[in-house]
Amino acid sequence: MQIYTNEKLIRRYTLISRICLISGMVILIGGFYVSMKFPEQQSIVILALILGFLLSQTGILFTNRWSRQPRSDIQLNQALKGFDNRYSLFHFYTPASHFLIGPAGLWILLPRFHKGTITYSKGKWHQKGGNLYLKMFAQEGLGRPDLEIENEKDLILKYLKKIIPDITVPEINAALIFTNDKTVIDVRNDQNAPAVTLSLNKLKDHLRKVAKNKPISMDKAQEIQLKVISDKGLEKSSDDQHDAEKD
Repeated sequence: MQIYTNEKLIRRYTLISRICLISGMVILIGGFYVSMKFPEQQSIVILALILGFLLSQTGILFTNRWSRQPRSDIQLNQALKGFDNRYSLFHFYTPASHFLIGPAGLWILLPRFHKGTITYSKGKWHQKGGNLYLKMFAQEGLGRPDLEIENEKDLILKYLKKIIPDITVPEINAALIFTNDKTVIDVRNDQNAPAVTLSLNKLKDHLRKVAKNKPISMDKAQEIQLKVISDKGLEKSSDDQHDAEKD
């Protein structure tokens, strides 16, 4: 499998996450000191608490997405290890953070690390269980993956139409993938979830089953792969893995 990872972008956002976390902690500690030493300065204390909290939460958000170990892109690489070079996987190079092109078609991969039981009903995903403290302070909520998926689908479609205006873009699929092996997924087919929802260790088998139905011709898949590679200034890789450093 050809893998293209924007390591430069990852390093940039990792640095931002550290700056936000450290700055947030310093401001919170400073606010606490002012509250003890100068209790009459309530406006400064409140401002420090708000600013420190916002910076800390921003740092946590960026850490979870860009530098949480093991990183989501590495987990996806390992999960799909063994796919041949007909597949190309782009991390942080296209409007979708993780975009797979190959015999199984075009796939937006949306990894999540949340624990607990994941269900889908009335148009929304729900997370039950897990550590309450972590949910409140140490990680972003599950949120609305459906909205993120639809947004990435729209952006990918516009992007592909821009770089390959002379072809009909095939269907763009999406998978919501939970990377924590303790996560329980309770999403039935009859619930009509807007994306395939499965655990990381089932992703490869699912894509193999889809590929058997030949949802896309290899000529078209290769044309799209080459156009994305060319558009991003990358080099086509013949190795099992290729980490590209260019923007």
